Amino acid sequence: MKHLFSLVRLDNVKVVKRVIVSIVGATVLLIGIALLVLPGPAFIVIPVGLAILATEYAWARHGLRKVRRLASDVVSGRKTTALRDLESSSHRGEHEKHAAKRAEHQAYKPE
Repeated sequence: MKHLFSLVRLDNVKVVKRVIVSIVGATVLLIGIALLVLPGPAFIVIPVGLAILATEYAWARHGLRKVRRLASDVVSGRKTTALRDLESSSHRGEHEKHAAKRAEHQAYKPE
């Protein structure tokens, strides 16, 4: 009986949860990737798979942020100018701040 309770420790529950989330998330993500070439809503299924995986993995959260940014750009009609804009979604505001500072610096030229 004591051995049975040791199997249900919190560490084991976390591992089992991570394995289940990994299997379900990877399956949904792979189905979404397959739907890129098959008829179906790939652009809905892929973010769902990333969202499931994002509950456990940082790389999936990062990928989900990129997908959200791309989707918001498409919906709002903005065009991404470079691939680097998509890759640097975590530093999105940094580029805009630096560009504003450069423009401000160039506008102010004491004579």
